[in-house]
Amino acid sequence: MISREICQRVLHKAVSTGADYAEIFAENTVNHSISMIADHVDAVRDTVVAGASIRLYKGLRSVMSTTVDTSESGLMRCAEKAAEALGQGSAQIDIVLKERLFGDIHPVKVVPCTASNAEKVAILKDGYFAAKEYHESITQVQGGLADVDHNILIANSEGLYTQDRQIRTRMMISAVAEMNGETQTGGANPGRRMGLEMFDLIDPRNVGIHAAKQAVTMAGAGYCPAKVMPVAIENGFGGVIFHEACGHSLEASSVAYGLSQFAGNSLEATSVGVGMSQMCGKLGKQVANPKVTAIDDGTIPNAWGSCNIDDEGEPMQRRVLIENGILKGYMIDRQGERRMGMKNTASGRRQSYAHETTSRMTNTFIDNGPDKNEDIIASIENGIYCASMGGGSVNPFTGDFNFAASEAYLVKNGKICEPVKGASLIGNGGDVIMNIDMVGQDLDTAQGMCGSTSGMVPTDVGQPLIRVREITVGGQA
Repeated sequence: MISREICQRVLHKAVSTGADYAEIFAENTVNHSISMIADHVDAVRDTVVAGASIRLYKGLRSVMSTTVDTSESGLMRCAEKAAEALGQGSAQIDIVLKERLFGDIHPVKVVPCTASNAEKVAILKDGYFAAKEYHESITQVQGGLADVDHNILIANSEGLYTQDRQIRTRMMISAVAEMNGETQTGGANPGRRMGLEMFDLIDPRNVGIHAAKQAVTMAGAGYCPAKVMPVAIENGFGGVIFHEACGHSLEASSVAYGLSQFAGNSLEATSVGVGMSQMCGKLGKQVANPKVTAIDDGTIPNAWGSCNIDDEGEPMQRRVLIENGILKGYMIDRQGERRMGMKNTASGRRQSYAHETTSRMTNTFIDNGPDKNEDIIASIENGIYCASMGGGSVNPFTGDFNFAASEAYLVKNGKICEPVKGASLIGNGGDVIMNIDMVGQDLDTAQGMCGSTSGMVPTDVGQPLIRVREITVGGQA
């Protein structure tokens, strides 16, 4: 993409006013998508994102400049602007770049950009029409198939020069069912860090059937009662609650500034980059039920949120965040490392060269526990079983959240009964993980796009079936 020699000269220019660290991040990304509605292909889109950013550090201060001109002259102008913004000083760093090859643990058999649109449309139609034909109450189906070929280059003043190629594929099917004048929507959105061979593992027709079945089930459901009760949350996308209500609070972008429920009161300390014992005051303490172990693992082969390296060039890691209820660590990028005085955990991620890297999740999940699924359901006398979770909102500082259940059922006397709609879970992340008193053994993950200050990045959420002993369920009073 950009030669090692050019990168070396550009980095020397970048540190010329006294930066203690400089980094080039360059990318060339091709996004391809096909969408269907009303039984026809609605659109075929190709977009290219190409450019570079130069980021400088001097202590805790950072400066970033971007350019779409990745010629040597364009990069030099970008470096000069960043250096000028940093201020006056002189270069203190001798930079010698050495290429590093981290390998690829995410093999791709069928590179999507080499497949024809006709082949992709055929896959999409299988899922689309499986949903359309599932039940007479299905009134509308939308489908999409997207693939990304994301190529990045990272070079920095510590001597690193490396590249990575990240290919992802995802199918999206949503279906609308109408019964008795009311409509409900169901959806399924599987994705993998792989090419079209993903559909050797995932039958597109099953994706469509799953979306349609959920819509039909909810269209025929009554309303959920509103009260405090025990709740069982299914595996896969049920993990979105931990991701949102707890995961963001374990990122250095929250912890390092004292804006996390899992940090100490350290706003004054973090403003000068000291006081690690204060800002990380909950490390080593119990923050969850002893049955809860939570992990962020970017090394899982071909998982949606996995990478070989993070967007700062660090080799990806498996990070144990909470172990048997004890807080063990955070997700830390380069900025967090400087502010917190803790080791970088390869958690730096960004949507594109135009976004500044920050600490982010990859594949984040509650690990398998000691309980059997049948025992979890049998333990609930009067409660709710959430088969699938939807969207919600959370305050990472307080951990307060509100999530909708996209598919839910009443549980009576230890048995899953009729479906109910309008269910939402209202609570606090710190309280909920303390109240998870049963954890099953069928860990599964689901795919999403997570938004934060560094843009949208692919992340997996996951968990086995769990029971929350007590939580406020919103519904119809």
